[in-house]
Amino acid sequence: MAFSPELLAEIRARFAHVDRCPFQGERVFFENAGGALTLKSVVETSAGFAAIPDNQGRDNIASKALVDIIQKARQDAHGLFNASGGQIFVGESGTELLFRLIRSACVASGEGGSAVFSTVEHPATRSAIAHWATVTGKELLAVVHDDAAGSVGAQAYAASVRPDTRVATILHCSPVTGIGNDVAAIAAAIRTTAPDCFIIVDGIQFAAHGAIDIDAYGIDGYVVSPYKMFSRHGYGLAWISDRLGAVPHERLIDGPELNWEFGTRDTGSYATFSDVVAYLDWLGAHFTASAGRRARIEAAASAIQAQEHDLCTLMLEGEGNLTGLAHLPGVGIVAGAGNEGRKGLVSFWKDGMPAAEIVAKLNEAGIRTHVRKADHYSANILAPLGLEACVRVSVCHYNSRDEVKKMLSVLNSL
Repeated sequence: MAFSPELLAEIRARFAHVDRCPFQGERVFFENAGGALTLKSVVETSAGFAAIPDNQGRDNIASKALVDIIQKARQDAHGLFNASGGQIFVGESGTELLFRLIRSACVASGEGGSAVFSTVEHPATRSAIAHWATVTGKELLAVVHDDAAGSVGAQAYAASVRPDTRVATILHCSPVTGIGNDVAAIAAAIRTTAPDCFIIVDGIQFAAHGAIDIDAYGIDGYVVSPYKMFSRHGYGLAWISDRLGAVPHERLIDGPELNWEFGTRDTGSYATFSDVVAYLDWLGAHFTASAGRRARIEAAASAIQAQEHDLCTLMLEGEGNLTGLAHLPGVGIVAGAGNEGRKGLVSFWKDGMPAAEIVAKLNEAGIRTHVRKADHYSANILAPLGLEACVRVSVCHYNSRDEVKKMLSVLNSL
């Protein structure tokens, strides 16, 4: 466990609705992959900026202040992502931004060639690259993931990428299996065969659980959904490389050539992302004496991973008279109980008991989890395993061992 009881109490005090739902009452929140808890600072910032009538780009004090706030947020995001170049911008959602980056890369790379994705990916990237590869006459190549491991590796990409591969997508972490993929190794494998390929990464599930290091990846695009990393709904955030940023793309006629945003931005969305970075900076200061902000962010990520590893281990292995999921009769774990690539998420099934029934029983006990069905979101993961559905339990670093034990107690009684 990374956090002392005192620090965990401080952490939980910084989040809204940490143990009570405004509609249900007291509850344990294990639905973090669907959307993490929101920082109280984000709530306050959102309310404050919602009241400001001014827009950017005007010749007045308020407008200039808004521009400064946006610029600071972009700098904060560059620091969080460890991106020394490129540009940051916001959009409607993480899914919308992935579609836009993939569309732009496919169109800019011209007709023909091939486009590569992996079968472990979320439909945000799978759908976008399938559509735009077809539109731009590219052959679509699928890298088949390892069903047992719940992930995909660099060797699998290396076997599929061709010299004519012009666009490729990578999933940093699966929201169904909970297992991370080695972005740097996969990107290197792609560039060995296709050095000019545009590489777009879906970081939406990963962002709340580990350190992002764009300078080490060798990619062209990275997208997150801030509501899954302690901010709020209503916007997505993307980083693009200078190379991708400079390609012909949709923009206003005679407008700035490198601009990727449409219309007036919500300054509050940018400001709430600064709140997220400030929180991680604060958390990391408990684990390093470094004066460097990047070092504190990395320390926070390491501590988050340690805390979540402890929670997942408890969930799987149990403790005392509480049997863990991995040892309950008839229970199976997606991607295996001993998978070291796990990032704060366990999906499981129980022979003879529908996943929806388990989720309902947990909800009756005040424990919020989620059903993943073999539909357009998750069939790529569940169908090869012969599963119609599974129960997804997704934790974040603010969750506690007592909450995991409460869930195990209910599952043991079932």
